[in-house]
Amino acid sequence: MPGKVKEIERKPLNLAEKTFLPQIVGGLKVTLSNMLRKKVTREYPDVLPPIPPGYRGMPTLVKDPDGREKCVSCQLCEFVCPPKAIRITPGSIPEGSGNEHIEKAPQEFEIDMLRCIYCGMCQEVCPEEAIFLQNKFTLNGLSRQELVFNKQRLYEAGGIREDEHFKWKKKKEAEAHGNAHH
Repeated sequence: MPGKVKEIERKPLNLAEKTFLPQIVGGLKVTLSNMLRKKVTREYPDVLPPIPPGYRGMPTLVKDPDGREKCVSCQLCEFVCPPKAIRITPGSIPEGSGNEHIEKAPQEFEIDMLRCIYCGMCQEVCPEEAIFLQNKFTLNGLSRQELVFNKQRLYEAGGIREDEHFKWKKKKEAEAHGNAHH
């Protein structure tokens, strides 16, 4: 036979405990302390809350300082996106645009902000540093379709970002030097 279960005896409640007065008084203390505390009101959206370092907000596309698209339609961000919020249609670079040394560029690039979970995996995987999570945290729209950002809207939100590696310039300079030697 298994071990006997030991019964725990409870001490009887005193009069104050039977009326719940200590618990009521404790709750009223918390309520009064909150009522007497100084009020903090932010005039949102005129006064925005401070954004902590490392905040991951809305993903956007960025251009290099020369105004060129950095995205080359490698589609790594589309493949790595857990909720499948990114959709890219690759396109070719038009002849005479000055960017023929780049294999391709996105014909269409869409991010469904309602599906995006702001994980930052698209930014981490991008070999061209073309997609960045910005500090923007307020997105609104009157329909679901308004929150599917197309390429133009993503570039408007992202703007221009200094390239730390200048790899496109190096490619172009190397080609210029290679053509000069031939």
